[in-house]
Amino acid sequence: MSTQPEQPSRATAPLLTATGLKKSYGRATQALRGASVDLHPGEILAVTGASGKSTLLHCLAGIVRPDEGSVSYGQERLDRMPEARLSELRRTDFGVVFQFGQLIPELTALDNVALPLLLAGTARTEAQSRADEWLERFGVRGQAGLRPGELSGGQSQRVALARALVTGPKAVFADEPTGALDSLAGEQVMTALVHAARESGTAVLLITHDAQIAAYADREVWLRDGAVHSGTAQFTAQEVAHHEG
Repeated sequence: MSTQPEQPSRATAPLLTATGLKKSYGRATQALRGASVDLHPGEILAVTGASGKSTLLHCLAGIVRPDEGSVSYGQERLDRMPEARLSELRRTDFGVVFQFGQLIPELTALDNVALPLLLAGTARTEAQSRADEWLERFGVRGQAGLRPGELSGGQSQRVALARALVTGPKAVFADEPTGALDSLAGEQVMTALVHAARESGTAVLLITHDAQIAAYADREVWLRDGAVHSGTAQFTAQEVAHHEG
């Protein structure tokens, strides 16, 4: 009998829904041109494509507001939310992991993971206990007392993932989490992330340019010319020829 957590069903309502997102940086760079995508509870969704992926993630995580379009989280509109409420969601419901982890260099691995709990008002003893449990899940409990500069790249990313999941978020946004790692470390990090997300029922939006990393997802969408597509089969021969030309 398999002990792997089951993949989620997409029969439930979306956790997050982005509709018609447009975002430009100055006059020359239009990152999103009407992008729409859903993220379902417990789903691991990979977003690939040439450009605009990080902007889409930032809009869905409430880090950046779109110029046009909407981002809904349950009955709330992230794109219209006050900053105080967005900050609260990023402490409780959302976790974010970047390519280089962005751990605080002065803190140990344990304290880095405990930090979101402390900011949410959790007592230090409980926060460190829960942080220790998540370091164990990601196989880096032995590095709990080390600072980021003493960790390998793969270890740092595992600590960053533990920090993102320690609050029990509904969704984790992972922006090229294996981009700075070699293939073996990348596979180890993704295996740990998928297993932890399955166990906790956390949805994951995964930004990647690597097809092998995207293969860990339940579903993959492509961002092309600022819009989201379900896959290469969605493109006509004329579109493919135009893109390649």
